[in-house]
Amino acid sequence: MMGQIRHQLKNGYRLQKRKINMKDFIKNLQLGLLIIILISTVVAVFIEIYNMYELKTVTLADLLLMFLYLEVMAMVRVFWEQQSISITLPLLIAITALSRFIILQGKEMDPSALVYESTAILLIAISIVVMRLRHSKKFGLQSKETKD
Repeated sequence: MMGQIRHQLKNGYRLQKRKINMKDFIKNLQLGLLIIILISTVVAVFIEIYNMYELKTVTLADLLLMFLYLEVMAMVRVFWEQQSISITLPLLIAITALSRFIILQGKEMDPSALVYESTAILLIAISIVVMRLRHSKKFGLQSKETKD
């Protein structure tokens, strides 16, 4: 009987240790990929700066692209510090990317496509506002922690 209990405790410990090891492995994998994303983004920034220098011109599309890179680096920093990421940052990146896409298409674009892309920006912006206000006391909404 005692031998069985010891065996079960030992097996439970091994399973728990495997879960911890897998959790550490995934965490380390995430951090490794995060470093790759950061290095790639920094390289892309330097390439973009070099291209602007070579062309001796800076366009609005170039500035928006640099802003996209800056937002990606901010997202990396937030993830590194908090080990989680707010959904707001990727949504802001999506708005900037769509804005840049509209600018790059220029005057020859189909007007209906402009309406669709602008509507997408508006919907993303509304979703950001809703997510920020979802726990607001102004609207009588409670946060998850205060609900009974």
